[in-house]
Amino acid sequence: MTGDATDDDAGGTADPAPGPVRLRAPRHRLDPQARWLWGTRSGLVLVAAVVALGVPAVLSGPAGPWLLLGLGVVAVCGVPVAVALPLWWYHVHRWEITDDAVYTRTGLLWQEWRVAPMSRIQTVDTERGPLERVFGLATVTVTTASAKGPLTIPGLDHRLAADVAERLTRTTQATPGDAT
Repeated sequence: MTGDATDDDAGGTADPAPGPVRLRAPRHRLDPQARWLWGTRSGLVLVAAVVALGVPAVLSGPAGPWLLLGLGVVAVCGVPVAVALPLWWYHVHRWEITDDAVYTRTGLLWQEWRVAPMSRIQTVDTERGPLERVFGLATVTVTTASAKGPLTIPGLDHRLAADVAERLTRTTQATPGDAT
């Protein structure tokens, strides 16, 4: 399912008509800057791996050719992965908030679709690491009593993330239930 016909690429939080909470495809894409964030992270890991193999290859005698071979394999495989994965993740990751629940979809090969009813939400957090600040992004983490762990919505514009956290806080305070 591509879902492009119903995606709200602007990342707004408009709600569909209220109804029962059910597993369904979330409507909103992440901020397009998320592709650059993920690409930068992948690139930094690739550079670290190349340096970790390259420096010993130059400094060591007999092991040098083998380390250079490893460096070549890492570079040949790593560059396409560092470019393609952020594009795929951006294509797959979705999120949505309604008056009844938070919906997320994440994954690479195994995609995970999750729903957290408002009555089950315990905490809402936002986080901005150094690279997220560079790209103007933030991550919203919604913690529930689920054994599966929290739902995360990475790659949101930092202003939208603050609005989402505020909205979730207001909604969960007004929602009856014990969040356990």
